[in-house]
Formats: sequence, structure tokens, C-alpha cells
Amino acid sequence: MITSYLQLIERRYKNKIDDDADEFIGYAVDGATRMRAMITDLLEYSRIETRGKPLQPTSTEAVLTAAESNLEVAVKENAAVVTHDHLPVVKADATQLTMLFQNLVGNGIKFHGKEAPQVHVSARKEGNEWRFAVSDNGIGIEPQYFGRLFQIFQRLHTRDEYPGTGIGLALCKRIVERHGGRIWVESEAGRGATFCFTIPIEGK
Repeated sequence: MITSYLQLIERRYKNKIDDDADEFIGYAVDGATRMRAMITDLLEYSRIETRGKPLQPTSTEAVLTAAESNLEVAVKENAAVVTHDHLPVVKADATQLTMLFQNLVGNGIKFHGKEAPQVHVSARKEGNEWRFAVSDNGIGIEPQYFGRLFQIFQRLHTRDEYPGTGIGLALCKRIVERHGGRIWVESEAGRGATFCFTIPIEGK
């Protein structure tokens, strides 16, 4: 409601009051919009356990396809290339797994360098679990920041550089942990990043 009324004021009175007032209204609209986005993401975060669906055999290739479809605009705008190896069927919540891939692939597109983003998804068996890897050719991450990445509201860049609420990777961590796995990153600054996560093999 706050956002809606502020946007109404902005449309109706823009350029009819002094420059300072226009600027203040702009800040208020921006702040309220970010607050709405954060509340929406917090709801998603809090519902991972309470609103999660039962874990069922799920094609991760189908889930990745759904995530790519949701990212279609970002892929086109950045001339991104998303590829994958053969991916297994796992016991999972398909909706949450889609959110997981959408966040990880989306980050690979968002945090790109000078070259067009390339993101590759792979999976391999390791003991009694599947290890998935989402690799990109982006700006990379310095090792001293690894510990902060999966904490809620932790950002390594300003909103002007890269938009977002700082909840995405915390959401990923919660989804992976609900599925009985773990998540981590392997990266160097300027050399891209690989986000890895595991999901137990059904029946193991």
C-alpha cells in the first residue's frame, strides 16, 4: 500500500513541485519498493519448511528447464549461454529445486564480467549422494567472503552495481539443507565461480 500511494504521488506531482521534493519522493518510492521485495523474499525463506511439498522423484533436467524459462529475459538481455550435462532424477520438492537452480543460474548470469555469461550445470555421483555444480565465467568471489555468502541480507556489492535483496543464497542454503544436503562455493576473484550442492541418493 505504501509503495502504491507513493507511486501515485510520484506520477501525479512529478515536475509540479521543486527538484528536492521530486528527489525525496524518488527515494521514498525506491525504499518502499525494496522493502516490499525484501518482505516477499523473507516470506519465501520462512516457508521453505512450513510450505514445502513432500520429496518425490524429480527430474533435475526438467527442473532446470523450468528455471531457465523463468530466466528467459535475463538470458536474452545478457546474451547468456546456459548448458548442462545429463542430470539425474532425485528425491526432491520440484518447486524448491526450481528456485534453487533459478537463483544459482541467475547469479551466474547477473555477476558476469566483460564476456557474455556462460553457465554450465553438471552432476556426478559421490558415494551416497549426487554432487551438483553450477559453474560460470563471471567476476568470481574472493575466498575471504565465502563465509558471508549464505547468510541472510549479506551483500558483497552495492544495489547500484547488482540489484537484489541479499536473500537468494541464504534461500538456496535452506532449500539444500531441507533436502538433506550441503552447499558451498569454489571460486577466485576474476576466475568465475562454481556453486556446488549435494542431494542424497534415494534409498542409500
